[in-house]
Amino acid sequence: MSERFRSLGMEAEQVYIKSLDNKGGDFDVNIVVGGDGTFLQSVRLSEFHSAPFIGINTGGLGFFQEIGVDEIPTLVHMLKKEEFITDEMKLIKSVATTNDGSELSFYAINEILIKGINSKVIHMDVYVERNFLQKFSGDGIIISTSVGSTAYNFSVGGAIVHPSIETMQMSPLAPISSAAYRSLLNPIVMPGNYTIDIYPETKYEKSVLIVEDGVENFVRNIRKIETTISNTFVNRLHLDKDIYWKNLKDKFI
Repeated sequence: MSERFRSLGMEAEQVYIKSLDNKGGDFDVNIVVGGDGTFLQSVRLSEFHSAPFIGINTGGLGFFQEIGVDEIPTLVHMLKKEEFITDEMKLIKSVATTNDGSELSFYAINEILIKGINSKVIHMDVYVERNFLQKFSGDGIIISTSVGSTAYNFSVGGAIVHPSIETMQMSPLAPISSAAYRSLLNPIVMPGNYTIDIYPETKYEKSVLIVEDGVENFVRNIRKIETTISNTFVNRLHLDKDIYWKNLKDKFI
């Protein structure tokens, strides 16, 4: 692929995903070839590189991957002419505090999922802006960004939110609502600067998974998980200002 870009007059270096964490290169643009999973993994392994990202789709859905392989000459032309748009995708951040006071931070573009290990039911107290909301019982809670509203959030019945609106959306995963347990059954959309605090019940402190864009993290003895939209962001490059609406129509309707 890099040879194709060089044949079109661009300096290009091909880097495989597994070696991204060792590459601190000084790039003008990061071009990711693959599907949405490859895009998310590349951004993460690059440690959220400051150069903008754009994707060439060779996978399935390709919501992040806006360029087809046959459009590479157009991409090169527009990059040379600097005829493109960039926007900031702010990351969602969760900070897990353990019983000994240690803190671990987790970041995601799409969503952070808090769930029990081995898909076991988990019980958690949920607070929004320090206001007690519910004692949740179910498989877990998805907290998504506006960009991530079309990902896992959408598959569990969450709302689609335009990425220019800075929000968090909290969506229940298989909530239990019965005589014994009363969980909120519907997603909630809130401002991105709000804080969601989740406290697993004591007997579940050792059985919580924090999943960042599909990457599972098992943390023992969690006392609290605090989630909000962070100030860390990734630059995303677009060639078409209307690509969001085209993607929405072509891939979700």
